[in-house]
Amino acid sequence: MTRRDLDYQSAKELMIREHLMGRGIRDPRVLSAMREVPRESFLPDEMYAFAYDDSPLPIAAGQTISQPYIVAYMIEALELEGNERVLEIGTGSGYAAAVLSRCAAQVCTVERIAVLAQSARSRLEELDYWNVTVHLGDGTLGWQEQAPYQGIVVTAGAPEVPKALLEQLAPGGRLVIPVGVTQHLQSLVRVRRVGEGEGEYRHEDLGPVRFVPLIGEQGW
Repeated sequence: MTRRDLDYQSAKELMIREHLMGRGIRDPRVLSAMREVPRESFLPDEMYAFAYDDSPLPIAAGQTISQPYIVAYMIEALELEGNERVLEIGTGSGYAAAVLSRCAAQVCTVERIAVLAQSARSRLEELDYWNVTVHLGDGTLGWQEQAPYQGIVVTAGAPEVPKALLEQLAPGGRLVIPVGVTQHLQSLVRVRRVGEGEGEYRHEDLGPVRFVPLIGEQGW
């Protein structure tokens, strides 16, 4: 192990102890995944030094990688047991999909920006995240061909919960999404599908968040 690796390991453990466990993340599956996945591998070279800061960081195409706490919090909110098929909307660099892959059986992730979808696909394959499939498309419409999903997580803010995502959520499944009346401030909402009918969903407000806008047919 190189000095650089040791520095990353120290920074990662500090992040987990202070920014995740210190702020209430308790799911052992999520904590193990956050410890295992190398965030530095999903960042541009010039951002390596900040890999385990608890903050969003810029990636390609004017987008960002979410702060570690938010990644962990949203995945914990899905209440995964390890045998689920999960849909992620907003692949970005692929980091959150990699974390999800250690918490679920299968991860389907949708990205609308071609350069990000291709780079994330290549990176995930190179790092051997074999249970993640990247799809280029409009995330507000989900990925019908792979539905239903026991968990859906959306990494951009929507004006309302897209109907397509509600329809693709399996009975008993959980959908975690930022929702707000503006493009700059949202509440994180967890939706549970409690039956098979159109109106059989229960919504919970998990607190204020700030995400980039969800762009697409059923978004902004």
